[in-house]
Amino acid sequence: MVKALQLRIEGMSCAACSKAVERAVARLPGVSSVSVNLATEKASISFDSSSLRLSEIQGSIAKAGYRALAEGGADEDEHRSAKEREQRILLVKFIVAAAFCLPLLYLAMGGMLGLPLPAGLVPMAHPLAYGLVELALVAPAIGAGYRFYVVGAKSLLQGSPNMDSLIAMGSSAAIAYSLYSLAAIAHGDVSAVGRLYFETAGLIVALILLGKTLEARAKGRSSESIKRLMGLAPKTAAILRGTVEVEVPIDEVEEGDILLVRPGEKVPVDGLVVAGRSAVDESMISGESLPVEKSSGDKVIGASINGNGSFTFRATEVGSDTTLARIVRLVEEAQGSKAPVARLADRVSGVFVPVVLVIALLSASAWLLAGQGIAFSLTVFVAVLTIACPCALGLATPTAIMVGTGRASELGILVKSGEALETACKIDMVVFDKTGTITKGLPEITEVLPSPGLGEAGLGEAGLLSLAASVERASEHPLGEALVRAAAARGIPLLEALEFEVAPGRGVSGLVGGRRVLVGTARFLGERGVAVPGSAEVSEQAEPEAARLAGLGRSLVLIAVDGRYAGLLAAADPAKESSARAIEELRRMGLSVAMITGDSRRSAEAIAREVGIDRVLAEVLPGDKAAELRRLQAEGRRVAMVGDGINDAPALAQADLGIAIGSGTDIAMESAGVVLMRSDLMDVPVAIRLSRRVMRIIRQNLFWAFGYNVLGIPIAAGLLHALGGPLLDPIIAAAAMSMSSVSVVTNALRLKGLKP
Repeated sequence: MVKALQLRIEGMSCAACSKAVERAVARLPGVSSVSVNLATEKASISFDSSSLRLSEIQGSIAKAGYRALAEGGADEDEHRSAKEREQRILLVKFIVAAAFCLPLLYLAMGGMLGLPLPAGLVPMAHPLAYGLVELALVAPAIGAGYRFYVVGAKSLLQGSPNMDSLIAMGSSAAIAYSLYSLAAIAHGDVSAVGRLYFETAGLIVALILLGKTLEARAKGRSSESIKRLMGLAPKTAAILRGTVEVEVPIDEVEEGDILLVRPGEKVPVDGLVVAGRSAVDESMISGESLPVEKSSGDKVIGASINGNGSFTFRATEVGSDTTLARIVRLVEEAQGSKAPVARLADRVSGVFVPVVLVIALLSASAWLLAGQGIAFSLTVFVAVLTIACPCALGLATPTAIMVGTGRASELGILVKSGEALETACKIDMVVFDKTGTITKGLPEITEVLPSPGLGEAGLGEAGLLSLAASVERASEHPLGEALVRAAAARGIPLLEALEFEVAPGRGVSGLVGGRRVLVGTARFLGERGVAVPGSAEVSEQAEPEAARLAGLGRSLVLIAVDGRYAGLLAAADPAKESSARAIEELRRMGLSVAMITGDSRRSAEAIAREVGIDRVLAEVLPGDKAAELRRLQAEGRRVAMVGDGINDAPALAQADLGIAIGSGTDIAMESAGVVLMRSDLMDVPVAIRLSRRVMRIIRQNLFWAFGYNVLGIPIAAGLLHALGGPLLDPIIAAAAMSMSSVSVVTNALRLKGLKP
């Protein structure tokens, strides 16, 4: 049985670490796929649970030098606390390292800059005292960065060297050479005082600690959207047990419990209102700014905020099944996923550290063979190891995806994976379903046209609507429901309909106030012997009017009373207020727009004209929508499909990118890569624009990460010096390396300011 699992990984410091974890897990029998995300520190693993256990996976990761924690429960809380504690500890370690390195730097460089030194610590006059004080000052700084040495050495011994290995080797080489020089001073070689590199080692550690501190804080900010979402849930709920109100922790609420919500309180879980009414603010979930009226039978969403009223409701979804929990889960999965664009960085990261080690050794050896001394070659060796930055490569893509998907969730757009985010950037055509997507999905009566020839004065609009709605009240047809709503909106009373009959797909009939009323199609009335528009017995005005309304895409409902044509009603499914604006915005962005529907071409083209769509795929059966999308893709189009119904699910899955309306069915949302929680079509261009921005940031990050290493490593190896320029100081290399990772994360954080 294939099982999907997510683990949190502790101890990773760079892309080489994530590749080491992937290699360790991939070697296990039964593992079908493994992907480790450095930014979220998560491993997504698919494996055969009949041949492999969780403990074996965790053991394999532990052997690679890292710790794996199962998501959820105490481990999850422990992980969050550990990350917060890690940020505080990193800051303290940096402060300790900086406090000792600043006087060390003054001591090492002060004499060269003409600054006064303590009388007993002048290098040439008191070389041994000078060297011992430098050693005493560097020791606490090295101690603050002891983790680099422990993890780096362990990774190196296991054949999976990482960034910590580079730092440990570089600074250890400087310390070892300095200790050798200090021993020479003790044996009387005063000139060896010029070959002390304690300040180089100390400052490398201090600067790396500074970079790690800034990086941890920036990565913490990149996951703020998840923290905010999780913080929306209330901690307690008021359960009614009979007439007694009991306050319990939110985790103890069970499906079927009756809960009380007072004015201003948060709704604890999802459910259905039993009694009471109020207006509820659902903006934190759906993005809808206006409060939504709730009364008996209406659904309420956990974490939404109650207004001035109070109500009781029955819990229907609790725990991990609530809307908020599903949103958090979707955002976390998206943030933990990889975009296809990251593949190149992943391949490079897998061999990066070993290649850098080889370059460092070859560079140092080459300069030594060229006649430069050990001190010069050591400087090159340390600089190459220090400037190389696999972190920037590993963070370039996932941090942008983390921030981008988090910002999208704040805007009411759920992007379910990094792949969906990247695909949205490449879309060149958007295909909309009509009913319920472009339109409201709820027919409305637009015209009531009684026949003037019925009786002396005819029925009039109110009379015609009253008779038709009275019969249709017993019908379940959408147009019948529209008739009943129209009568209620105008305050027209309905009468009891007797002898109600249904002719499926054609119409209904009944006895209302002693009068036989037929409501349906022209064919239905004709079958019952009624003259319909177009015949000589009906007013000459009826046929042109019916033709005009049909030309506008209206659905026509004809009425007959006591065997005579009495008039017609026109119904339409109106377009949503945002549809035309969204389509105009998509066209402005350079995208083609089409509409697909099972409705008649005349009706479809009427809506298309209204909202500004010029390509219409009409009279398409539900099962054929996916085939129509395949034809568009065969034309070379990258297609996004926007839909909401069960019949849209195959098309959503077939499209390059499926975009589901949040008010639609669960099946449609499962089939889509993007879900619009606000059900507002203006979020379609927002989602595509956001994806373009994220991909631009990713490309910038990758360019910087690759460019930094491609330029930095040769310079550290002495390329500029060979051309007559300066030799790169390892301290400058360490500063550049630290800032490279910080710059990548900071660049990704710019997405937090994206406005729709």
